[in-house]
Amino acid sequence: MLHFAALAALTVALTAPDAQAVQRKQAPAKKPVASAVAKRAAAPSAARAPRKGTTKVVARASARSVRAPVRAVAAVAPARLSFGQIAGLHKVSDPLDLASSVALVMDQDTKEVLLSKNDRAVLPIASLTKLMTGLLISEAHLPMDELITITQDDVDTEKHSSSRLRVGTTLSRGELLHLALMSSENRAAHALGRTFPGGLSAFVQRMNDKAKLLGMMDTRYVEPTGLSSQNQSSAHDLATLVNVAHGNALVRELSTSPGHEVAVGSRTLQYNNTNRLVKSPAWDIGLQKTGYISEAGRCLVMQAQVSGRKLIMVFLDSAGKFSRLGDAERVRSWVEGMQPAGNALIAAGQTSLRP
Repeated sequence: MLHFAALAALTVALTAPDAQAVQRKQAPAKKPVASAVAKRAAAPSAARAPRKGTTKVVARASARSVRAPVRAVAAVAPARLSFGQIAGLHKVSDPLDLASSVALVMDQDTKEVLLSKNDRAVLPIASLTKLMTGLLISEAHLPMDELITITQDDVDTEKHSSSRLRVGTTLSRGELLHLALMSSENRAAHALGRTFPGGLSAFVQRMNDKAKLLGMMDTRYVEPTGLSSQNQSSAHDLATLVNVAHGNALVRELSTSPGHEVAVGSRTLQYNNTNRLVKSPAWDIGLQKTGYISEAGRCLVMQAQVSGRKLIMVFLDSAGKFSRLGDAERVRSWVEGMQPAGNALIAAGQTSLRP
């Protein structure tokens, strides 16, 4: 009867896997079975005495087979598609085989476009937002040594991202600006907007007013960090912003800083630049900013000098973690391979898109 009961329980488990969790909770019902198996394995056989040591091995193996829990297979959530992927922008190919679905490379001095790919698409821009934040804070000429305390209002409730700047941390406005531009520190950027004269809403309004003033008609801001996917722009608008921000000495310096230490109470925190190209001797970068949220993909804007030309580069919606940097490397190699008077143009996906 015991053997029959065990067989019936196994049949139920195989035919109803969702009930296994309930069966495991009813542990007392399995103990007598395990005990009986162990006793039978330990008892000497009447027909043949077991070899030395075999009895204990069988007992342990039998007990493990009864007690072993059934491992549940964790469901893997599908990767969240970016706005560019949803719009099919990645289906547009280009001769450089860029991983970014949107790209724009132009000569900063002549405004000549060397490369364009889906450059009219309006997409979320993630932490590229902080370039406008930093520009406005710098242009406001607020005291950079004024102390600002991180509050609960600065905690990310949009993406629930982490931060080493705990609530109650006090840093100068200059240090917060440094961390926002160099390391894309979200709480630092939010605190800068929150403490702007007139408050956060006034600051966001100033961001949108500045965009219109610069002719960035595809651009909209709703907060100063870029965590919201409602912060959107196009490659052409971002190229305009990079050009203007490059004219600000403080923004240039802080955005290209390789690293910075800040003292927080008894701790010293080391922050590094989110763009490792600033440390590369192969690059002469005058300004940069990275960004990422799932809706935007990996983003990068830079001003850099390549083969004697000052270039503005915009890469949006790159699929891989390092692919935006790889795209920048491809463009640099391509420009370096041009003839001195070369005016080559790569253009792909010129349709205006607003996903």
